[in-house]
Amino acid sequence: MVPVALALLSLAFAPWYLSLFFLVIALFMAFFFRDPERDAPGDENVVLAPADGRVTRISPIAPEDKNSPTLVSIFLSPLDVHINRSPIAGKITSLSYIPGRFLMATKEEASLVNEQNTLTIEGEKITVVCKQIAGILARRVVCWKKKGDNLGLGERFGMIKFSSRTDLVLPANVEIVVAEGMRVRGGTTVIGRIL
Repeated sequence: MVPVALALLSLAFAPWYLSLFFLVIALFMAFFFRDPERDAPGDENVVLAPADGRVTRISPIAPEDKNSPTLVSIFLSPLDVHINRSPIAGKITSLSYIPGRFLMATKEEASLVNEQNTLTIEGEKITVVCKQIAGILARRVVCWKKKGDNLGLGERFGMIKFSSRTDLVLPANVEIVVAEGMRVRGGTTVIGRIL
């Protein structure tokens, strides 16, 4: 890790406070890139949060349509775990990366113009769309899977580096069980139930 090497070098050849500075950076990076183990519930009728963070938006995509899919947005602060996990068990049927801007992730237009990676995951009962969206600090969305890969419920599929947002589009036959403002944990918090 580069900050650790710089801390050791500066300890030998520079003032001690420079070494302390690089050590603090190294500790922050280790904290930021942490990847805790999570156990997904065994219920196949649940939809899990794809990321840690705060639910900032729950709204129908087409309000005039009673069968409209629902958008659930989760904002990740720099202090949250930034690993993304599959909200359902299923197969990735579509995967697309779009380079873009780096607006504040909480802005509504961020889902349209920011750098993002969109996965469509087809399960036995429903199909969901999950978007990794870069934010004002995030400069990289990372997906470790490819089209055709199968994902288990709560399985890691990628991460967004530094503050960011994860959107989830759920079909009308999913009952949303979270509310705006709630904090959720990727791979463990149930955000919806399949009806």
